[in-house]
Amino acid sequence: MPLKVGDTAPDFELPAVEGERHLNIKLSDFHGKKNVVVSFHPLDWTPTCAAQVPAFDADRDKFARLDAKVVDISVDSIPSKIAWQKKEIGLMHTPMCADFYPHGKVSEQFGILRKEQPFPGICERAVFIVDKTGKIAFAKIYPLDQAPNNEELLAALKKIGAQG
Repeated sequence: MPLKVGDTAPDFELPAVEGERHLNIKLSDFHGKKNVVVSFHPLDWTPTCAAQVPAFDADRDKFARLDAKVVDISVDSIPSKIAWQKKEIGLMHTPMCADFYPHGKVSEQFGILRKEQPFPGICERAVFIVDKTGKIAFAKIYPLDQAPNNEELLAALKKIGAQG
């Protein structure tokens, strides 16, 4: 079952690429410092995902002004993410995390790893906003062919800021 608003977000540490830089992203590193927009996309190299990730990257300053960091996750490997940037979407300044090994562990912790047809082994397209205390403040699963609406997410972050 997917995590919902009010749940504690599971801590994770994943390898990531941010442009040409390799790093590890650990959710708990942001606790007390920033809200985190944890965005999941099903697979690199697909049309909707090729719109979703660059849209987050283009709006990263808007998210930063609301004290939030966007982190993108899929079940693809780091080499896939590097090649995807070079061949299709361009260098991203938003960290793209690889939930590759153990396969889909973080997606499963968030309750969005598909285990049945169609498309077992990929994650749902979903966004969770984790507030500075580590709680889920926003959760939404999108149809596979629909990218998240950044304006909706920015509005949710404004609401979190107004409550804090």
